[in-house]
Amino acid sequence: MRSTVERELKLGAGAEFAGIPFEGRELPEEVLTSTYFDTDDLRLAEGRITLRRRTAESREPAWQLKLPTGGDRLELEWPAPTEAVPAEVRDLLKARTRGAPLSAVATLRTRRSGVVVRDAGGDVAEVVRDSVEVLDGGRPVRVFNEIEAELVGGDAKALKRLERRLRDAGACDGDGRPKLFQALDLRPPKPASGRGSARARLAAALQEQYREILTHDPGTRLGNDPEALHDHRVAIRRLRAMLRAGRPMLDRTWADDLRRSLRDAGHALAQVRDLDVLLEQLRADVDELDGPERAGGARIVRILEERRERAQTDLSAALREPAYVSLLNRLEHAVKEPRFAG
Repeated sequence: MRSTVERELKLGAGAEFAGIPFEGRELPEEVLTSTYFDTDDLRLAEGRITLRRRTAESREPAWQLKLPTGGDRLELEWPAPTEAVPAEVRDLLKARTRGAPLSAVATLRTRRSGVVVRDAGGDVAEVVRDSVEVLDGGRPVRVFNEIEAELVGGDAKALKRLERRLRDAGACDGDGRPKLFQALDLRPPKPASGRGSARARLAAALQEQYREILTHDPGTRLGNDPEALHDHRVAIRRLRAMLRAGRPMLDRTWADDLRRSLRDAGHALAQVRDLDVLLEQLRADVDELDGPERAGGARIVRILEERRERAQTDLSAALREPAYVSLLNRLEHAVKEPRFAG
């Protein structure tokens, strides 16, 4: 599996766009065919997740999974010798799909050209122009154009400079949605309003934390992002706290039973999280040591890293258990229709 954090800018390429205004290493023109997969009720799209199988003459077929992470997206890639979604991918998406089958929901054909922009320090970004055809039965039924600038070695300031020059060349505001959303004319779901009665505000807060649990679940399963695990655990703790604070309005038996189930899930996360915190502090402490003390500290760190790996294995197994999937199903219904008292 290849993993990268995708930091990019998307703009529109209207009639006024004069062309990519940068010199650099020219990228070979290519035609990419992407088949997007989702559940029948588009649960991945609901979480701003895209899964596609991409083919091109110049490269081997690949599965590409894009997960939201902060303001960016984490892109994971696997070889795709067949059209069957890999078991590893299905496992990462279990919190969203709950085991529902993933099937093709759209096919896009993209004609791409562009350049790698460079400066004295090396490669900064790939800037490409995409002409995208939405296919139905192999025939194009809709076309849209985009300009993408994706950082490969630059920073946010470099991306801003590229944007200014692209706009000077006639680029305009883009659609802002991933290609799949444009193809299916999907809009990102709007969060529940936090206004209105106390009950409405509590319901909106419960829904927000449930969405946070789903958002950070894949990162917890990957096991290499301590912040995803931390945010996953925080969402569970906040949800439990809100159920407790909302006791005067909620059915007490219903709320307390849900809190107990959330507590068990939180305990599974806590074991790995505690080791992450301990390791972060110990690594910093060992860096301050010299000689034999440093070597001894390094051995302790290695022992704890092995313990952390075992704890992650246990956590991954717990997240595959029917009990966790059942909890997510209960939460989905609970946050939509909280059981209020009276």
